[in-house]
Amino acid sequence: MSTFSDEHAASRDNVGSGDRRLDALLGRLPPRAAGAVSYLLRPSSRWVQIPAGVALIGGGVLSFLPVLGVWMLPVGLALLAEDVPALKSPRTKVLDWIERRRPHWFDSSRPNEP
Repeated sequence: MSTFSDEHAASRDNVGSGDRRLDALLGRLPPRAAGAVSYLLRPSSRWVQIPAGVALIGGGVLSFLPVLGVWMLPVGLALLAEDVPALKSPRTKVLDWIERRRPHWFDSSRPNEP
């Protein structure tokens, strides 16, 4: 188990977001989801990041279908914000808004609590 947790911690440390708030939100994700998001946020996985972001946005637009949901839209936009400079400012504003409304979401001492 320690090998997995060491690899998981290392994958979180390699996230190229550079935003402590985004890193704190990633810390609240389940390990499997955090690993996938950490992989997608690495600068070296840009070739996967952009199509995944576009696919998630498309899934958000098609949220009326049973498997897809509106949650896909902001996740896709957050992924694209890493590569599209015009989306970085809105992502920062959204993180600022979340920090004002839900500051406990960024508290690393209380992972996965509502």
